[in-house]
Amino acid sequence: MRFADFLRTTVLISAAAASALAADTLAGAAGAGDDLVVPVAAGWWVIGGLIGLWLGRRGDTSPPIASLLASARTQASLPEVNPPRAVLNRLWPLLLSTLGAGALGVIAPQVPAIAAGFAIIWSLAWRRQASAVTAIEERDGARFYVEQTSPLRPIRLVRTPGFRSNLLELNGASTTRSARPRA
Repeated sequence: MRFADFLRTTVLISAAAASALAADTLAGAAGAGDDLVVPVAAGWWVIGGLIGLWLGRRGDTSPPIASLLASARTQASLPEVNPPRAVLNRLWPLLLSTLGAGALGVIAPQVPAIAAGFAIIWSLAWRRQASAVTAIEERDGARFYVEQTSPLRPIRLVRTPGFRSNLLELNGASTTRSARPRA
């Protein structure tokens, strides 16, 4: 699976987890008859949204992603591509924490409320990383793929040759600059 697509999928799944946990919080609070959980949870979600927007404000890659791209192994051929396996292999902690917090929402609706806030932070903080990786791929003429590894090992990438983007040449602009004498 391409790394940029994996990052987009991660953001969408994190947002879906936040939505499911928020719905679980509302259902649990209504079932328990607790009127204080929902306003406090909504405040936490707003704070989480602001934190996520602040963390994800930059358009360039985050330092962990930059070091991951720099350490990618170069390979001439395309690696095995299996998107469902790559997503499940890498995002299993998000799946387990969402299911666990959702199950605890029946007893204590505060648990999915807190977990939803962290999922909001995660999805908003990583929202621009896929675009930054795509820009690096276009600049360098490479593609980054998620390597199939054990779910308990850190993520590794494979760098393959791709197509370089020559947007300046396509727009008619010359890539060479001529030196003009100053008057």
